Amino acid sequence: MAGRWRIFLALGCCCLVGCQLVRPGLATGSSLSSAVAGPASGSGVSVVSEGSDSVVAAGAVNPPSVAAGGAAAVDDSESGGLSAGTAVESVAAVGEMATDAGISRLDLATALQLAAGRSVQAAYARARVEEAHAQLDRAAALKLPSLRAGLNYHKHEGRIQDVAGSVIETSRGSLYGGLGAGAVGAGSPAVPGVVAQFHVADAIFQPRIAELTLQARREGARAAQNDALLAAGVGYMELLRAEQELAICDEVVGLVTQLEQTTGQFAASGAGTEADHDRALTELALRRCEQLRAEESAAAASARLAEQVRWDQPTVLKPADTRLVPVELVAANQSQQQLISTALAARPELAECRYLTGEAIERLNRERRSPLIPSVLLSASYGGLAGGLGSDLRGAGDRLDADAMAYWELRQMGFGEQAVRRESRARISQARAKHLQMLDRVAREVTEAALRVSSGRRQTETALQAVSSAEQSYRRNLERIRNGQGLPLEALQSLQALAAARREYARAIADFNIAQLTLQRALGGSVEAVGGGASADGQPAG
Repeated sequence: MAGRWRIFLALGCCCLVGCQLVRPGLATGSSLSSAVAGPASGSGVSVVSEGSDSVVAAGAVNPPSVAAGGAAAVDDSESGGLSAGTAVESVAAVGEMATDAGISRLDLATALQLAAGRSVQAAYARARVEEAHAQLDRAAALKLPSLRAGLNYHKHEGRIQDVAGSVIETSRGSLYGGLGAGAVGAGSPAVPGVVAQFHVADAIFQPRIAELTLQARREGARAAQNDALLAAGVGYMELLRAEQELAICDEVVGLVTQLEQTTGQFAASGAGTEADHDRALTELALRRCEQLRAEESAAAASARLAEQVRWDQPTVLKPADTRLVPVELVAANQSQQQLISTALAARPELAECRYLTGEAIERLNRERRSPLIPSVLLSASYGGLAGGLGSDLRGAGDRLDADAMAYWELRQMGFGEQAVRRESRARISQARAKHLQMLDRVAREVTEAALRVSSGRRQTETALQAVSSAEQSYRRNLERIRNGQGLPLEALQSLQALAAARREYARAIADFNIAQLTLQRALGGSVEAVGGGASADGQPAG
């Protein structure tokens, strides 16, 4: 009997360590007792609005509260000073990047800045904006003349027809040099020296078309940048969630290992059964499998984030933040109609569709007026001409040629004009259809994201209640075991429930944060972070 009580005493010491499990905090690389923290008031992030964009800034969080009748904070005297409502904060300074052996730690601000500066998608969109700028400059310069300079040598031997129509035998040669080239005989040079040739309709409409194209591509570049930032933000949150789940698994494996050792001692002393020990061994193997899956998920999430920020260092990315904190980016008191109205006014994709529709309309206007507006050719050439009979190139002197022409064109007897106009009308219909499709998409994205935010807020509250209830159950089982009223295996089920509740709470917070980022993007805002820093070459500051 004395040996049995000594085992109970040893178990009680282990249980005191296991009591650390009751705190709903999430800490990467720390014990489960400090792993998942409850939502904190007065720490975290808030939103600073700048026009239609919003940025994440250091400030206050309005976290979801525990619903009425839910779990209250655990008394500090019973849990060693660990409360279910313990405040949480990020231990990493914004923009800080710590590097261990083979590991680089990034915070959210740095990840977003790297994505903004390195995103291939955003860089491609910016290059298209530069292309549109060049097209606008070219359209604005359409009426300006081109300059050409050159020389030519002409030699003729044999029969030729003169201007009167007679065919004569002659030998002649000429040499020309100056503005233009191809000066042969009495005609103007084939290549004028100063020439302006354009359709007046293009001179009128092409700058308008190019300006609308530029505006559309600017909005497209904004959308691409927002998409890149959202992808990086979501990637960071998924990595942080994976690391928190891995920390929970590590702690659970440690506690189940202690339980397996204790049940083995009980079985050896006769106080327990070998079946209980086998059950503990089975649970330990299952938890180790779960730990391996969590390690795999964390490594995969790290690789995805590295892709989003185009990480080029031979290190594994880890989150600098050690706790998951609910992030409030969009005010919770806005109705669905208010959110949709905000998105319809701010989404760059809708502005892009409007500009593309305007561009298609201007192209139709150009085609309608094209037959009524002439094309013009203005040219002038000046240079020196020398020539004579045979190979005699004496008698050099100046030569000046100037021409001005205007002509009207009806393409393909008018059938070409009709076809081009039908094509332009079809493009307008396509642009309007795409605009309507985008309107429906924006409304759906806002509605879906808002529903996920609302559901995520409730899920976070419910998961916190589950954590608190699981804590109480686990604590009571430990008390029974310490008082000799039960076997160690009886704590297994409550340990499983507490671990599951903590994982669910971590997932709920991560899903809520991702929903907030998605809603911010759906409203047309940019997912950015204030306070982070990056050096000129895109490497994290510090």
